[in-house]
Amino acid sequence: MISNQVLQSTIDGLGEIAGVALWVLDPEGSRLASTEEIPFDRPQDAKAFALSGASSQEIGERQYYKVMDDDRMEYILVLEGTGEQTFKTGRMIVFQLQGLLTVYKEHFDRDNFIKNLLLDNLLLVDIHNRAKKLHIAGDVRRAVMIVTYRPEQGVGVQEMVRQSSATGTDDFVTEVDADNVVVVKSLQDVQETQAMTQAAKQIIAYLEQQGLQDIRISYGTVASELREVSRSYKEAKMALEVGRIFSDENRVVSYTELGIGRLIYQLPIPLCKMFIREIFDGKRPGSFDEETLQTIDKFFENNLNVSETSRQLFIHRNTLVYRLDKLQKSTGLDLRVFEDAITFKIAMMVVKYMNYMEKTEF
Repeated sequence: MISNQVLQSTIDGLGEIAGVALWVLDPEGSRLASTEEIPFDRPQDAKAFALSGASSQEIGERQYYKVMDDDRMEYILVLEGTGEQTFKTGRMIVFQLQGLLTVYKEHFDRDNFIKNLLLDNLLLVDIHNRAKKLHIAGDVRRAVMIVTYRPEQGVGVQEMVRQSSATGTDDFVTEVDADNVVVVKSLQDVQETQAMTQAAKQIIAYLEQQGLQDIRISYGTVASELREVSRSYKEAKMALEVGRIFSDENRVVSYTELGIGRLIYQLPIPLCKMFIREIFDGKRPGSFDEETLQTIDKFFENNLNVSETSRQLFIHRNTLVYRLDKLQKSTGLDLRVFEDAITFKIAMMVVKYMNYMEKTEF
């Protein structure tokens, strides 16, 4: 079914070109769109015409037509006036509306196909048969990206993404759920990862121009065949979650760049709790005071360099050493020792993962 907004816009244009007043009604005679902002005043005539076997009929001073979608009547078109010229004009408008119905139906079918493809709801034979019927190339390299935003900003985001210069004519833009927009992007560039990152940044820039905030985009690896698109979608979903947990500051996250976060994300929670108990004797790093956490973060940022860390924290070297010694006493880990530093870093990531999973459970 064509949206009323598109239908009204189409009728306005056709009515202006033809120079006639016209209405588009549903099969019950209710007005859907018209060139005049007045109700249709003869619904009983429209109902009688709908029940007749005629494809067009002159009733009073108006000409009636059935707009068909295959074997089903979708609309009733009514033109003000009679005569040969009015009849021909009506036939031409019916032809335009039926063409618009065909385009919309094909778009709807393609959109449904892509959604089912992403969700892995299709058999292999169905993928090839339906893709051929819908004129979707099966040998194009594609990757899936997921665009997220604040839920309260969700109105019209799908159309905004479609209008951005980052989506080409061979791309598909759809919504699998109410929380994000999915782009199935066709790729021809040899540097495919760079192309995906650049496209993601263009979408973010465009959406920000439209007033949206807190936009994040994740994407999966390239699928060389249609049947692999669902795998790219699952990878993009994982990248989105892992990015939220371990690199919330990154607005574009690639599945191929998740690092150790990918491994931790797949650990069972009981195993994580056991690991934390072994390392910290039940005390989580998140319970450390702000000063200690700031010192730890800066120490890791500077590759365990005491002098550079103390300079950036604006503290004396001995003060930093004192803090590291204090941390060693409470945890048993000396961050100046590479092995202990790695253990502590992994433990902090595990705690981030545990905290995130505890929040999302409620």
